Amino acid sequence: MGRRKIEMTMVKDGSSRQVTFSKRRNGVFKKANELATLCGAEVAVVAFSPGGKPFSFGQPSVGVVSDRFLHRDKRKPNHGKNVVGSSKDGAKVSDLTQQLNELLKQLHAEKKRGEMLEKEKEKSGFKAPIINKLGLQELIELKGSLERLREDIKARVSEMEASSSLLLLAKKPVYESGRPVAKKVPNSYS
Repeated sequence: MGRRKIEMTMVKDGSSRQVTFSKRRNGVFKKANELATLCGAEVAVVAFSPGGKPFSFGQPSVGVVSDRFLHRDKRKPNHGKNVVGSSKDGAKVSDLTQQLNELLKQLHAEKKRGEMLEKEKEKSGFKAPIINKLGLQELIELKGSLERLREDIKARVSEMEASSSLLLLAKKPVYESGRPVAKKVPNSYS
């Protein structure tokens, strides 16, 4: 099933608009970071939320890029050099940005792994799962595992009852006509 194109119209619902803004803002900032990292471009993005709160991203910083934009005829372009100082500083910033991106990827992967482990933890063990949140297939699987558990318990109880009955019989003296009869011990000498 492919993606379908979403028509670009303003989202009517306020809370949906805020969620859409947050997701799209993160996407724009990520693309701006990729552009700066891959091409050595100086990038600045400023966005105001529907509530009027400002959000910004800049590489090397929003202030440096906006100053350069506003005073472009007074400054020479640095041709990929970082405004912070030497090209050594620019390489350091680039390395740190790359490390940050790798750490963010690792964080995202670990969050997913944690969610998967949490789901597995809920499925296994004797903690009662929240049945209202389970789907049909999960409920069928849970029912099957509970039925198997019940059968295993029945078999184990039967085993234990049989062995305890045998133990009791072995310990009780045998009675004939109201008097205990001594057990015959097999003679191994015959």
